[in-house]
Formats: sequence, structure tokens, C-alpha cells
Amino acid sequence: MAKVQPLADRIVAQAEEASDKTASGFYLPEDAKEKPQMAKVVTVGKDVSEVKKDDTIVYPKYGTTEVTIEGTEYMILKEEDVLGIVK
Repeated sequence: MAKVQPLADRIVAQAEEASDKTASGFYLPEDAKEKPQMAKVVTVGKDVSEVKKDDTIVYPKYGTTEVTIEGTEYMILKEEDVLGIVK
């Protein structure tokens, strides 16, 4: 669990791991993996209205703030930057 409380309309999320295998079964080298664009929400700020803890969100490829807390990587982004919620 992240030991950071996001302010206002910010969300703290943890990116899902990129797959090391293509749909056809080929393994990808580490540098060929595409950056994941889905993440699990860890916690939300008090002004976040639509996104909830434990939601899986889709976020833009670039534009998040990445932080490492106690060896775990998280991203912080604004609620308005979330592209969608995976149902």
C-alpha cells in the first residue's frame, strides 16, 4: 500500500506489468516491451468523484508523474487525465 495521500483530484495508481509475450507466442526482449497503459488505483484524493480505489484505469502513454516509495513504483495523475475505467 502506498504511503502517500494524493491531494485534491489526484490519483495514485500502480501500473500493470507489460507482457513479455506477443499474442502469437513470441517472447519480447526487455527493451521492446511497450509501456503499459492500464493501472490499478491504490488511493484517490478527496475531490475525485468517478474513480475509486481498486478500479483498473486506462491512462495516457505520457504525462504521469512516476514515484518510487519503499521500492515500489507508483504513478500520480489527475482524475481528468484518466481515459477510462475498465469494467
